[in-house]
Amino acid sequence: MNSFVYDIPTRVYFGENQFGHLGEELSKYGKRVLMAYGGGSIKKIGLYDTLMAEMNKFGLEVYELSGIEPNPRIDSVRAGAKICKEKNIDVILAVGGGSVLDASKWMAAGAYVDHDPWDFFSKWAPVEKALPLITVLTLSATGSEMDAGGVISNLETKDKIGRMDPLLQPKVSFLDPTITYSVSKYQTACGAADILSHIIEVYFNMNQDLYMLDCVMEGLMKTVIKYTPIALEKPDDYEARANLMWASSWAINGFVDGGKDQAWSCHPMEHELSAFYDITHGLGLAILTPRWMEYCLDDTTVSKYVQFGVNVFGIDPTLPSMDIAKRSIQLLSDFLFNQLGLDDTFTKVGIKEEDFPVMARKACMNETIPGFRPLNQHDIENIFRMCL
Repeated sequence: MNSFVYDIPTRVYFGENQFGHLGEELSKYGKRVLMAYGGGSIKKIGLYDTLMAEMNKFGLEVYELSGIEPNPRIDSVRAGAKICKEKNIDVILAVGGGSVLDASKWMAAGAYVDHDPWDFFSKWAPVEKALPLITVLTLSATGSEMDAGGVISNLETKDKIGRMDPLLQPKVSFLDPTITYSVSKYQTACGAADILSHIIEVYFNMNQDLYMLDCVMEGLMKTVIKYTPIALEKPDDYEARANLMWASSWAINGFVDGGKDQAWSCHPMEHELSAFYDITHGLGLAILTPRWMEYCLDDTTVSKYVQFGVNVFGIDPTLPSMDIAKRSIQLLSDFLFNQLGLDDTFTKVGIKEEDFPVMARKACMNETIPGFRPLNQHDIENIFRMCL
């Protein structure tokens, strides 16, 4: 196995009644706060008033940027960076799901540069400094509250690009499962698919690594499979929401990566789907993942599917290996499309075959994705067709 470095400096306040620490944490970085959030749901559930009251106790000067979209746009990043410069912002408070958190990370970096923030993605401009970021999570999905990455969309170029930098790691994150009670069934389901995909992208790997990490990933996947249907049936079930929220964070904070260096496959493919069609990220991943698994299955990879099927879904280990593998894909599909109720084809969400060549080419960047199974443009187009 490979050696690795693990470092997550994010302080997490998990559970109910933790917002009493918000003002003191923000005050460590200054008095001028930019609060970024999405479409206004935080006002409907009373979260906005709660946060403002806590900040007022510490005499913080709060500026706001609302309306950050799903699949966050570079325009929002530009707007936030501009406010940070004009108002001499000391710290950013991101309140929302992964889209708000991702956009806020790049606002934090954009506050210190004179160039267009899109240069961070189109020209890979270096991140040399960033404002401190504190987050309040409202949706269990992307894990952005405990990682240093952010994915941004550019509608003009039809690009959706992700990038990580240690300077973008949140300083503090507040995770209160009760905030997610109001999340819709659809968004809860899409979030669960996103969490699973983060784990599967790492788990399906033939490189030798720590047995312990595979056990952790299997436990995380079983947690999502157990508690998502409960959250859908009873949205205010604290145990279900808490388990999903913490699984979301640990699925992608780097812990389960160990010494693995294999590239992810489904995420770059899905980024093209949402760049071209602006679909929900988790939905795109749900449609792609079982087809990708089917495409990668052969005699050289079947052992990983057996491990997955036996340890996550409890399939009889005495069955023939290929039968277990195919059954595991079937059970995952059943969970995503029947139990969670997500659309199961590109046709249902309006994705057209005529766009496959350009999306596939951009997904592999004219080369090959060095993933669980290496994928070139031809391979990706084949997987796309399996999703029709």
